Amino acid sequence: MSLKKINTVLAATFILFILWFGSEYILSPETTAPGFGLTSWPSGDGDGFLIVKGIRDVVLALVLGVLLVTGHRRALSWALLVEALAAYGDMATVLAHDGSVATALGVHGLTATLMVVNGLLMMHETRQAASAPAMPAPRPA
Repeated sequence: MSLKKINTVLAATFILFILWFGSEYILSPETTAPGFGLTSWPSGDGDGFLIVKGIRDVVLALVLGVLLVTGHRRALSWALLVEALAAYGDMATVLAHDGSVATALGVHGLTATLMVVNGLLMMHETRQAASAPAMPAPRPA
């Protein structure tokens, strides 16, 4: 299997995973929240913040999806690298609030790290195309 196909499958997997997870937070925050890794349910109107997290995840997935579908692979690699920061931020949030270390590292940290690996592999894949000189336009005779 070529590097391009591997990168495409990985990116599509991330897109579907993030889209699914974000949708779960929007549709059913109270049942999805325990899987995030925090020890307590937010007080007051805390479920609104969980829906915000879901919307963030859906938008992140849509950005990646648009770049994949339109063939902007170099931009997709950059977006994967940048969007991994959201998952690292989720990991840090769980750790900072005495949440599950296993979930912080095993879900959020692993997801972020795999996104970075996918982004770097895609950078490598697109490196030659990005550094190749453009063909000059033919001159009229």
